[in-house]
Amino acid sequence: MTTTDSHADRPDPSDRPDSPGRAGPSGRPAAGAAPRARTVLLRRGRIHSPVDPAATAMAVTGDRVTWVGSEAAADALAATADEVVDLDGAFVTPAFTDAHVHITMTGFALTGLDLAGTASLAEALTAVRRYAAARPGDRVLLGRGWDPTDWPEHRPPTRAELDAATGGRPLCLARVDGHSALATTALLDLVPGVTALPGYHADAPLTGAAHDAVRRAADAAVGAAQRTEAQRVALRRAAALGIGSVHECGGPGTSSEEDFAGLLALAAREHLPRVVGYWGELVTRAKDAERIRELGAAGAAGDLCADGSLGSRTAHLRAPYADATGPHEVGTARLGADEIAAHVAACTEAGLQAGFHAIGDAALDAVVAGVRAAAGRLGPARVRARRHRVEHAEMLDQAGVDAFAEFALTASVQPAFDAAWGGDAGMYAERLGAERARGLNPFAALLRAGVPLALGSDAPVTPLDPWGGVRAAAFHHVPEHRVSVRAAFAAHTRGGWRAVGRDDGGVLAPGAPADYALWQADELVVEAPDDRIARWSTDPRSGVPGLPSLRPDAEPPRCLRTVVAGRTVFDTLGGDGPTG
Repeated sequence: MTTTDSHADRPDPSDRPDSPGRAGPSGRPAAGAAPRARTVLLRRGRIHSPVDPAATAMAVTGDRVTWVGSEAAADALAATADEVVDLDGAFVTPAFTDAHVHITMTGFALTGLDLAGTASLAEALTAVRRYAAARPGDRVLLGRGWDPTDWPEHRPPTRAELDAATGGRPLCLARVDGHSALATTALLDLVPGVTALPGYHADAPLTGAAHDAVRRAADAAVGAAQRTEAQRVALRRAAALGIGSVHECGGPGTSSEEDFAGLLALAAREHLPRVVGYWGELVTRAKDAERIRELGAAGAAGDLCADGSLGSRTAHLRAPYADATGPHEVGTARLGADEIAAHVAACTEAGLQAGFHAIGDAALDAVVAGVRAAAGRLGPARVRARRHRVEHAEMLDQAGVDAFAEFALTASVQPAFDAAWGGDAGMYAERLGAERARGLNPFAALLRAGVPLALGSDAPVTPLDPWGGVRAAAFHHVPEHRVSVRAAFAAHTRGGWRAVGRDDGGVLAPGAPADYALWQADELVVEAPDDRIARWSTDPRSGVPGLPSLRPDAEPPRCLRTVVAGRTVFDTLGGDGPTG
């Protein structure tokens, strides 16, 4: 792949006396003159675009796509482009959007103590011991990712075991789903009154209010520089995977306002993926909505939790868990229908997007009832217009799917959850029984009903991995829940833009934001996982743009470059300049 400055041998057009970008005596643009946007022509590649499924070239001017087409037309454009990039067969797609992330925690997982993938309790305790020894200066040790489902011991570490492994130091160790945590005695001592809070258990992971209080105390001990570096690491990792934007799901139970504002500021000042922030706090009046906006949030949504998670047995269910251990036999209801209705109504009236975290069927019942009540008060059209969203939405039945369609609720879903925990022998089946578990994550039913889908990872719960998310949606454990690769790809690109109320992004077409990625990829195909997917889309005569094969045995594409708003945020090709 090569890059050529097309104007190297020609006079700069800004030197003409009549040029709006003519330089003044200092060599800078004349006062009042807007800098001329540069045009970059990418050619001799494979462009994934609905404009022309056979396109091999694309032009970008400033921060917008301006043209998509063939090599014959590219010849004419090359003469006036500021830069020409010879793609040498590379595949060009819209950049991915990860519609649900926790960036700071993802950064700490990438750089610190991550127990995901540990094979036993003994291995996890060894990792804790080594991490504590390597970080003697940390006021509080932070870790995550433990999941004893497949450990031979089938239990998490006890507090005494963690006290011994850390040498008596404060440690907060979040479960893989982030909805329960283990804490050492030294950390609990930093939270007065924690033993009286709901969710405190002397011999089990912390949940509910006790979990939130301990997490806040641990987060408060992390310095600003350490936090910023973790955020930078996570965003750079996202860029290296072809992710051009992320939806940060913050809130009082997940992060601090300082963390949230710092992340938005970092993304704004450095060449990194876009960050759209959601703050999960209830809104009941116009003043609350204004405070959400002052934080820089796009909506009062994200981790505004109606319940918890299945792994922690805190997702709120209609019927008891199959492996109930006592105190959480149907999980935890964190919001009722009346609170949800008040929040949706207040946000709708304020012109603000609302949303909720809801996983269990009972929690989703509460969300649907609350949205329906708000629509009854304000009118369905006003509620639909705001594109309110629900995170996870795992245990939706057909009535819930129909309600999502009725009220134009976006389902922000994580296909990697099914890849990690689905199947008749997976964690979902253990918690719910195989029959109930087979109903989880009904992606095909949502698409059939016309429910907007936006795909994400919930990183660090599952890793940043957009092609993996597309593959997981197309090869769901339950065949009737599968969608085509094309539909999953659209939900992981355009779906993320639509989820924040923008219909112009996530696609390579004239006028779209210049957020795109270059990939090293093998042959492109139009792939359907089985006969349940309409066959017309796999026929070459349909003119559907191809995508790399994502069959389980296929190598995923490798990202070569990621561009956001016309500026390179990741590059393996050694180019320079705004897009090179």
